[in-house]
Amino acid sequence: MHRLFQFKGGVVLKEHKKDSTATPVQPAKLPPTLILPLKQHIGTPAEPVVAVGDKVLKGQLIARAGDTICAPLHAPSSGTVLAIADHPVPHASGMSAPCIIIKTDGEERWRPRERNVFNFAELSAQELRGIIRDAGIVGLGGAGFPAAVKLDPGGRPVDTLILNGAECEPYITCDEMLLREHALEVLAGLLMMRHALNAKHCIIGIENNKPEAFRALDEEIRNSGADVEVVEVPTIYPTGSEKQLIQVLTGKEVPAGGLPIDIGIVCHNVGTAYAVYRAVEFDQPLISRYVTIAGSVAHARNLEVLIGTPLGNLIEECGGNRRSLRRIIVGGPMMGTAMHSDAVPVVKATNCVLVESTMHDVPLPSRDEYTMPCIRCGNCADACPVNLLPQQMYWYARARDFDKIQDYNLFDCIECGCCDYVCPSQIPLVGYYRYAKSEIWNQEAEKRLADLARERHQFREFRLEREKKERAERHKKKRSAVAKGGSDDKKAAIQAAMERVRAKKSEQDNVPKNTDDLTPAQQKQVNDADQRRREQSREEKIRESPSESKAKITQDRP
Repeated sequence: MHRLFQFKGGVVLKEHKKDSTATPVQPAKLPPTLILPLKQHIGTPAEPVVAVGDKVLKGQLIARAGDTICAPLHAPSSGTVLAIADHPVPHASGMSAPCIIIKTDGEERWRPRERNVFNFAELSAQELRGIIRDAGIVGLGGAGFPAAVKLDPGGRPVDTLILNGAECEPYITCDEMLLREHALEVLAGLLMMRHALNAKHCIIGIENNKPEAFRALDEEIRNSGADVEVVEVPTIYPTGSEKQLIQVLTGKEVPAGGLPIDIGIVCHNVGTAYAVYRAVEFDQPLISRYVTIAGSVAHARNLEVLIGTPLGNLIEECGGNRRSLRRIIVGGPMMGTAMHSDAVPVVKATNCVLVESTMHDVPLPSRDEYTMPCIRCGNCADACPVNLLPQQMYWYARARDFDKIQDYNLFDCIECGCCDYVCPSQIPLVGYYRYAKSEIWNQEAEKRLADLARERHQFREFRLEREKKERAERHKKKRSAVAKGGSDDKKAAIQAAMERVRAKKSEQDNVPKNTDDLTPAQQKQVNDADQRRREQSREEKIRESPSESKAKITQDRP
């Protein structure tokens, strides 16, 4: 038996999972258009490598990674690029962002296979990470961090690789169905990631409300003889959070502001392991994923959905009425985000589409709209799984005292919503924390820009002062040189320069002009004129310096 540990706080929620696990997973219908945001991950947006009007094949690269913390994008189906333009994306603000929009042709033609891997164990860790990076795989648990970067420990030893199959939020069952139907592939992907990390131990954590998924994994591990441990953990929200699952399975706590690798642990989602397997074994990039569609729909279920499929298409396919929609939540009811439109697409981090209509109420854990004053009951502190003081953080966020709220470790908050759930005054505490975080980030960004502007201004002032001193020094040297040489030398230099100018001008004036194609008579006249000028010049020189000129004339005579 694997020893389990506990984390502080947490809540027990109604699951609402049975409806979406009653039927096998089927591929979703191919939509007429696919909308692919260039940023579906943490980091910088991908850079398009296609243009409007281009024909693309399924799996073809359409946007490359321009930075280390970035993930490339591939065409989920064959078709034509309709536009590269802004389109609403799944974000709480309802904002638009650059997207590649593809009109599908229904043929589902794959690009040619680019590589064959017969034994992943023969690849180096760097080669394996390269395949994962080129496939555009990101964390499919919701964070969306590029998987290849997380699989590079940077020389630090990795003791334990944890595969997260807890899936603790209500309604969401995509990971459970993936483990039921593809346990062997998930296990193979885990071993590939282990090879990339050179991890000593592997643990798969599953909540104890998923017996079928546990049995499927346990059977595959026993049949393959793999050195992997599958462990059932208590069903307490938020056990599926990375830091809490690590604490439950190992008893180790990730330090405040730190990462799991700081304590020799790396944690990945089961969906990420499945995507890694398909990339290495079949040369398939990440173009689809399992998504749960639940709530006010006739048939709650899981579908394998192409990235870029509009949410409205999935809702209609599962029997939902788009005209009676009241709210669409991407993600679970605790940490999900309400959308402003059903036209936003499924992205790589989308694991659930939770539908609430005006016809049927969905039993969500969230409270009603009436907020009352805080009564200082302390329930939020008891429920916090990170051992924070939510009440104090709320007061400082409300007062916009962003310096003080950071003293209470605001950025350790995982925004799980436990404090919201247990608050008798129905205060939207997580909303205040998100607001405080965004304000702090904005202030830090403005401070960085101000610091950069100040540094540039200071350097400009330094450069101008330096040039001023250099000019003054040059002028000083010139004045010193003139003073040392004396006024006579200066006059002589000026006189010599003037003589050179006069000589040059005289030469230019004496150059014959229009002397081409002369008749013999004309040429004789020119020669006579030249002779007269020479004789006149000699006579002038004799008058200026009789002795020197006479000697020179005598010397010149034959």
